Amino acid sequence: MGIARILGFMLVVAGTVFLVTAYRASGSLSERAMETFTGRYSERTQRDLVLGAAGVVGGVLLIAFGGGRGKRRR
Repeated sequence: MGIARILGFMLVVAGTVFLVTAYRASGSLSERAMETFTGRYSERTQRDLVLGAAGVVGGVLLIAFGGGRGKRRR
């Protein structure tokens, strides 16, 4: 397994952690109040959602295409 795929797995795990924490934070009382009055989540929750999604997508792409062709034999 190449380094790119290992990094891909790490990105998927980190992205998932960000998504889970942002999802849990979005259900908190203060976050629901903020959404009620402003119509959107706080900047931290939005940032965590975006970072989580980007990490998962980037990790999956690295896992899928990060291996490259490897070494060619002659």
